Amino acid sequence: MSSTVEKLGPSRVKLTVEIPFADLKPHLDKAYVDIASSVTIPGFRKGKVPPLVIDQRFGRGAVLQEAINSILPSAYEGAVVEAKVSPLGEPEIEITKLEDGEVIEFSAEVDIRPEFEVPDFAELSAVVDAKKPVDDEVNERIDLLRSRFATTAEVDRPAADGDRVTLDLVASRDGEPLPDGTAVDIAYIVGSGGMIDGLDVAVVGLSVGEEAEFASTLVGGALEGEPADIKVTVKKVAEQTLPEVDDEFASMISEFDTVEEMKADLAKGVEANLEAEQVAAGRDKIIEAMVAATDFEVPAGVVASEVDARKEQINGQLAQAGLTLERYLEQTPEETSRTVEDFWAELEANTVKGLKAQLILDKIADDAEFNVEQEDLSKMIVQKAMRNGTTPEAEAQHMMEHNHLGAWMAEIRRNKAMGEVVAKAKVTDTDGAVVDITMRTGEAMAESDH
Repeated sequence: MSSTVEKLGPSRVKLTVEIPFADLKPHLDKAYVDIASSVTIPGFRKGKVPPLVIDQRFGRGAVLQEAINSILPSAYEGAVVEAKVSPLGEPEIEITKLEDGEVIEFSAEVDIRPEFEVPDFAELSAVVDAKKPVDDEVNERIDLLRSRFATTAEVDRPAADGDRVTLDLVASRDGEPLPDGTAVDIAYIVGSGGMIDGLDVAVVGLSVGEEAEFASTLVGGALEGEPADIKVTVKKVAEQTLPEVDDEFASMISEFDTVEEMKADLAKGVEANLEAEQVAAGRDKIIEAMVAATDFEVPAGVVASEVDARKEQINGQLAQAGLTLERYLEQTPEETSRTVEDFWAELEANTVKGLKAQLILDKIADDAEFNVEQEDLSKMIVQKAMRNGTTPEAEAQHMMEHNHLGAWMAEIRRNKAMGEVVAKAKVTDTDGAVVDITMRTGEAMAESDH
């Protein structure tokens, strides 16, 4: 078996592979056996139909095609190894010569990883935000816990920020109530926001039985996004009382007997989360710097294929939620300034960056000849099980059923390559302190899989 490679462009090649008939013969014999075992022909026992009869009944071409389909994967893989290229995606294969008894020839056009030089890792740097004060984060968590265990008592006074109120809402336009525009006995905490624009301003100062009207935009329902006049009636005002932060509170909401022990435990969790956030931010920024410092183009066909797959996934998720992309952008506060065209353009730009990062890490892994050991794969399976709340056995079964082994092994090699990068790159925070992201880079990268 021999092969040649022709460069069609910076990132596309054409492999031409010649298969001597002697190499095809075992596959041809197996094709005859398989066909003989699957057909019933009068006068012959199943599995004992002679090749000549099969040729007469089904045609020699059909048998040759089955044999060729059987040998193609290994022949193509051998040509890839011989050409020393890294294919991206599936090849376009064409049988170019078929001389029965003599030779088979096929060509395979495929996008490959472009040639490029990886940057000097020591020259990569990034700046991340300094960690928030641990005490502030601990106090925020305690305040959240206090609100969960708050007690309420009805009061005879106007509603104020922080009160839990019960409301009736009626939406109308031109004096006529709108269909499905009435909501009764709505529980709401004044000042919490997130319901209807203008509601907090309208409710503050109202006592039980009083009402107010204001103009706003509807949220939810068939008239979502439509302007309307809203009448709000206060039916109940209850004052919230937060529990004191004392030992009794600590023992009620945690396994600890004292406030000091509870705060110390919360501080450990906060510190770990803040560190993880810095690690993830540092990793992302180093990847961005690495991509920016590496000059090559991702093959257009590879980009188009990945973008199409992501578009299909996003549109499918939106459809399940009963949304279009236009409606999603309209009702998502942080997205309202973007058009559909902007959204897809950003998706494509991010896809290109992601593909470039993968190709760079793959080259680093190849250059360093990183291998994947069974211990590496076992560790990844255990990590996935912990994150997904399953068992290692279930994750291993999922891997085999969905043919993820190749992708997971590639991910392990990229994690190892990323470890090489961050070991030399420099990350500091906005206060000038050095941030060590070497210990948890692999874990942080694993969290973005699937």
